[in-house]
Amino acid sequence: MYGKAFAPEYQGTLTTLSVNSSLVDVLAEGTEQLHAAQRAGRPGEAARCGLAVAEAHRRLGQVRDADRAWKASYRAAREAGDTAAMAWALWSGGTLARQRGAFPLAWRLLGLAAELGERGGDVVVRGYSLAGLAETGRIQGDYEAVGRLHEQLLAEARRRGEARHTVWALEGIAQMHRNTGAYDRAYALFEEAAEISARAEDRRGHAWALRGLADVLSVRDGATERALDLLHQAETTCREMNLSSALAYNHKMQGNVLYRAGRYAEARERYELALAEFRTMSEPRGEALSRLGLAKSLARLGRDRAETAAELADLARTLERSGLRHAREMVTRARQEFGLEAEVVR
Repeated sequence: MYGKAFAPEYQGTLTTLSVNSSLVDVLAEGTEQLHAAQRAGRPGEAARCGLAVAEAHRRLGQVRDADRAWKASYRAAREAGDTAAMAWALWSGGTLARQRGAFPLAWRLLGLAAELGERGGDVVVRGYSLAGLAETGRIQGDYEAVGRLHEQLLAEARRRGEARHTVWALEGIAQMHRNTGAYDRAYALFEEAAEISARAEDRRGHAWALRGLADVLSVRDGATERALDLLHQAETTCREMNLSSALAYNHKMQGNVLYRAGRYAEARERYELALAEFRTMSEPRGEALSRLGLAKSLARLGRDRAETAAELADLARTLERSGLRHAREMVTRARQEFGLEAEVVR
């Protein structure tokens, strides 16, 4: 039903790159081909190569370089009159905006990318852009608004037999079920995503699926060692492919699993590692979630009650400003966990 996974963001002379290519290799090859296209006066090819450069920088956590690269790709595509390439550049920019926590900008850029993709006749970039909009809404906790869009995109991906996009949609829907307490349904969807990604040789998608399975095994079954084993498998993939963001989220999940098991000192170490990684790549959502886990671990290890209250209050304000509804609810539950609901911190 599904063929081997491919990376549609690797275009032009870079189509030979694999979905599993090391991001360091993608960046090196993309930069070389980008400069060659610029020297040859081929803006269309420069736009396509620039897209791969932008995505490599983004996934490596090099935010400023990624921002410059997607904008340069868009300018080159516009010069070439290539509407589809313009859409891909906007998709990359919108994805970067979401990663940076700039959600209004992400909505705007991804919406424009979807429109241009349709106008340019590129169903793949249209689908990826709509998926980006769905993921933005999911991350913000607006499940009702984007749940049906996730299901629609899953159906489209299944019809086309596109493994990578199917896996993405399954993982997004699974995450919503997990966050609303439907653990059995979440596990089944993560399991299907893991199976499809393994058969399609989509190592990135498989690493995220293993992370999801580990989370459910931990929270539903208390299966700490099984969960940690899956996370360590995924961590190996993340390191081999230089998946900086996925690696940081993996470390944060290791902290979650250890915290649930009452292994607070170990959890603290994982959260501290994840926090440093997220700060390096300027990813505010991951930073806030790591701060939350760290605050809870430190509280369990005897941190002063007033310091915990102040940290949670500051996190609540940060998440309120950023529009991360589900994460804000997590802070509320943390305050309840430590009996801090009545604490007022100015």
